[in-house]
Amino acid sequence: MSGRDPDRRRALLDAADRVIMKEGPGVSMAAIAAEAGITKPILYRHFGDKHGLYQALADRHVRTVIAQLRPEFAATGADPRGRARAAIGVYLDLIAANRNLYRFLFHRAGAEDSRVRSHMTSLVRSLGEELGEVLAAERAVPDPTRAQVLGHAFVGMVQTTGDWWLDHPEVDRDEVVEGLVDVIATALTPAARAGSPARTA
Repeated sequence: MSGRDPDRRRALLDAADRVIMKEGPGVSMAAIAAEAGITKPILYRHFGDKHGLYQALADRHVRTVIAQLRPEFAATGADPRGRARAAIGVYLDLIAANRNLYRFLFHRAGAEDSRVRSHMTSLVRSLGEELGEVLAAERAVPDPTRAQVLGHAFVGMVQTTGDWWLDHPEVDRDEVVEGLVDVIATALTPAARAGSPARTA
């Protein structure tokens, strides 16, 4: 069906990207349609409804971030600090370069549509699971359950810290990176992996 033509949808998403980057996360659907040279009903026809447009943008950008982080997860031979530093740097650079798109997806779209929020949460959760699997497979965290806990913790920590950093441009990027790397490296030390001694009353 022409309304779901993949090339046309891609062109419409390109238009949405352009106007969101230019006007910010509060951009109207009418402005997105105007950027694409169509009316709002025709825009929705290509995606089903506003939810469909939001989800398509989430898929496009969150999956792009995940695809760019995967090579850093998979890098072999690098020390944990170096790998963490590289992955965090990639993430912060991506959200800084696409600040308005990030805010549109994680603040505007997620707040307006619970289905989109749930979808993005599942994408982020999949990244935590993937990192947990890497930590367990490489024996950085031998216990699979603990590896999953730390995988999700690291991803959530970096995401929320990145969100905070976007609101504090006065904070140096490298300072943010090194602070996060310190936490991750500490959690992966043999003493931390062994767990804390049992508490006594």
